[in-house]
Amino acid sequence: MTMKNFGSLVLAAILGSVLTLAAYQWLGKNGNGGVKIEHVNGAPASQVAYRINEKGEAVALDFTGTAEKVTKAVVHIRSTQTGNASRNRESNDPIQQFFFGPNGPQQQGPSVSSGSGVIVNADGYIVTNNHVVQDADVVDVMLNDNRSFKAEVIGTDPDTDLALIKINQKELPFLPFVNSDDAKVGQWVLAVGNPYNLTSTVTAGIISAKGRNINIINSNNPANRNNQQGSTAIESFIQTDAAINPGNSGGALVNLDGGLLGINTAIASSTGSYSGYGFAIPSDIVSKVVEDLIAYGTVQRGWLGVSILSVNADLAKQEDLDVTEGAYVGDFAENSASAAKEAGIMKGDVIVKIDEMPIKSSSALIEYVGRKRPGDKMNITVDRKGKTLTYPVTLKNKEGKTGTVKREEKDAISSLGMELQDMDAKKLKALDLTSGVQVKSISNGKIQKYTDMREGFIITHLNNMPVKSAKELNDILKNKKPGDQVTFEGVYPDFPRVYMYAFRF
Repeated sequence: MTMKNFGSLVLAAILGSVLTLAAYQWLGKNGNGGVKIEHVNGAPASQVAYRINEKGEAVALDFTGTAEKVTKAVVHIRSTQTGNASRNRESNDPIQQFFFGPNGPQQQGPSVSSGSGVIVNADGYIVTNNHVVQDADVVDVMLNDNRSFKAEVIGTDPDTDLALIKINQKELPFLPFVNSDDAKVGQWVLAVGNPYNLTSTVTAGIISAKGRNINIINSNNPANRNNQQGSTAIESFIQTDAAINPGNSGGALVNLDGGLLGINTAIASSTGSYSGYGFAIPSDIVSKVVEDLIAYGTVQRGWLGVSILSVNADLAKQEDLDVTEGAYVGDFAENSASAAKEAGIMKGDVIVKIDEMPIKSSSALIEYVGRKRPGDKMNITVDRKGKTLTYPVTLKNKEGKTGTVKREEKDAISSLGMELQDMDAKKLKALDLTSGVQVKSISNGKIQKYTDMREGFIITHLNNMPVKSAKELNDILKNKKPGDQVTFEGVYPDFPRVYMYAFRF
């Protein structure tokens, strides 16, 4: 290359650089077509959005303080089902199908599932979903500080998909309940839980609707299909667009002050992952269930004894109604336990108000009555062909009485799903046995779930201890704790060999 050519190239390069710099400066000044990258310090953005707090003051929209407070009171729950049989735990549970799809995970051996829970009392009471701990043999709770404890199931309520468990700890951080009736559509909320085993996950969104009924709770319960009053499930969900995923079940839905508005329960999804909508049980229902389980061991539920439908334009036209909102009374309980019928309410009435609460749908009525107990009184206002009438009503329990319902106490044997009968000395001698009790029948329970035991089996030993009677066996089992190993040893009348069946209590 000649010096002349080389000089021309250098001149062209310099000229190109000058033109580029000039163009860059011109574009920057005019603000068109340029890309400007700036580096700033790590301080968070200043107040770019505001909300109105309870005092009516405008404050910065900031989730950090609430998140720090709430995550300390949300726990990770691991539920374990022991046993060796291959099973599909979620396949018949529509709530879990929301998370795991229609087939669910097939497993061999112990089945482990996870969810979330919310500490609601400093003494270790934790509320979660029933489907998180349902059928679990062992429930483990991990706190936000990574401490782990075994939990006792205090009680469950399948009709609301809620459960109360307890760990033996004191002075724990907890979340206070706030009135879910005061929550507004469009209000900011946070969802806190442990999706995909990722602990202490916080997502933000708004309340997108209230009073949602998605027909998911307890819909596979045979008792509901045969119940004269229809489904016993109580659904009036808070709908939110805060992201909820598998593992969030049982977690907290809170307002920006850290108050508990609801317990996250389900998502609307065809894939099992978040698709835009999540549903939480309102705190007013949760607090009532928790109080009942602590005080009575079972939920005290008041019943109107009616079958109802939400009023809409089609129903109003079909039944010639004068209102387009409310809960239409279609029928009464057939067992004459209808508190509404006794009070004077009639078929075709539209319930439009209970006490001072406007009733715009069947979900609103179910939620309001679901907070009440047998014996509670309320004033129900109905529209009857254009006339407004009010009736005082005293709620009843399922048996048609106004008293509290006692918790059904099952003996240890029946809780395992089997019925036993004592054997006389003559039969024992014929089988060359000195003691034993015979399994008369086997029903749903741990025996059927975790063993291959058949009816007719004669239990001769429990954990190597001779068994002399059904009562003695029951007394021994009553002292077993969740997770204890139980081994039945015995024989079948027509087979000479000894069989052993083991499972976790």
